Amino acid sequence: MKVTVKSNDAKPTATPVLVVLAHEGGALALPAGVELAATAAADFSGRFRQFRWCDPVKGVAERVLLVGLGAREDAGSENLRRATALAVKGAESLGLKRATIHVSSEVAEAAGGAEAAGESVAEAAVMAAYRFDAHKSKPKKVALTAVELQGPGAPFKRGATRGQALGEANCFTRDLQNHPGNVVTPTRLAAEAKKLATGAGQVTCKVLEESDMKKMKMGALLGVSAGSREPAKLIHLVYKPKTKKRGSKKIAIVGKGLTFDAGGISLKPGAKMDEMRYDMSGGAAVLGLFHALRAVGCEHEVHGVVPASENLPDGLATKPGDIHTAMDGTTIEVLNTDAEGRLILADALCYTTAKIKPETIIDVATLTGAVIMALGHELTGMFPTTDDLRQRLTEAGDAVAEKVWPLPLLDCHKDQMKGASADLRNINSPGQGNGSTSGAAFLSNFVGDTEWCHLDIAGTAWGTLDRDYVGGAMGTGVGVRLLMEFLRRR
Repeated sequence: MKVTVKSNDAKPTATPVLVVLAHEGGALALPAGVELAATAAADFSGRFRQFRWCDPVKGVAERVLLVGLGAREDAGSENLRRATALAVKGAESLGLKRATIHVSSEVAEAAGGAEAAGESVAEAAVMAAYRFDAHKSKPKKVALTAVELQGPGAPFKRGATRGQALGEANCFTRDLQNHPGNVVTPTRLAAEAKKLATGAGQVTCKVLEESDMKKMKMGALLGVSAGSREPAKLIHLVYKPKTKKRGSKKIAIVGKGLTFDAGGISLKPGAKMDEMRYDMSGGAAVLGLFHALRAVGCEHEVHGVVPASENLPDGLATKPGDIHTAMDGTTIEVLNTDAEGRLILADALCYTTAKIKPETIIDVATLTGAVIMALGHELTGMFPTTDDLRQRLTEAGDAVAEKVWPLPLLDCHKDQMKGASADLRNINSPGQGNGSTSGAAFLSNFVGDTEWCHLDIAGTAWGTLDRDYVGGAMGTGVGVRLLMEFLRRR
């Protein structure tokens, strides 16, 4: 979708629909020259998500759509995103080719200021227009191809530029999630990563092949991929700012890239196994993050590491009881081959700590179904090692409506992961519970003293509530906007 931005002071241009966002009980702030019949305002209260189509009596708009933001004190950035998304979908439903969205100074102020409002409106406009029909033989033609955003001055335009980039990165991530496993393989994921580095001087990419992993003794990752004919890949993306500022950090984001997970020998039930194409959502989020960094950048040196593999029950597949050795020499007894994500992440975290040596590591993974039992689909489980990291990620998640929630990780949980026949076991004993925590406890063995946080996105990656601009049955692209906001605030 083409997005253009104009100041509210600019001369109005003709449009098939003018969208006006308004608070509940507040006065309608119409652009100059636009007038509505008195009955239009009388029928519109501004309650959250209220729609009112109007025929203007004066002005350059063919029709006007009023969308309610709710009470002013509640009408922050999330309400603004959702109202914008409703407007975009409304214009599409009428088959309109263009739409203009007007954001008054009052609306922008309630959403955190002109720049924040511009970001929210632009990302919502892009994300609401998302559709996945890449594999339809006759996809439905998109009507709405252009949106003009009107807001208060240069700060609004600055925010809208960033918001558009974030929205596009989210949609890129959702595409990776939604493609079937026979399309997005480890090889395809690596190819997409390489494309992100093409023509982007600040982004570079290298891909380690299985032969490289064998030399580096990544037995955990290779053990998972042994049952698949698709070769594993270890993707390493790097973003470097043009100028290194005082206080900038080296931060690594590690994303689980299981492009399809059948469970291996510990085979999953057939019902909903098709959803296991989403098991690479953490890796997709890392690629989406670099898609955004290409466009808007940040002050920090950012490394993205994605171990990519399939987990299938070939004759060479890991068997329950097998023992593998990770890159750092740690031996792991594999008691359940369906707890494979932590195995490929183990080697990726070893690689990150040994080769990159960042100040902070965040891993993002669809690691456990247990996190859905604990938190549902609307909250990402968070296991930070420092209070500072917990606070920063919480604030970033609240700002972009990708909320995170801290879960406990104690020494007793780490003790549960000690193995009988090896240093570690990949699952804890039946009856101990705390499935999400046990996964984090396992991973904690591979980060040393580095500040670290594990984000379990098994619930939030798909199947979330429909929030107008994101959510529903398919991938959500979760993590991209959260991590970009974290990097900005850091």
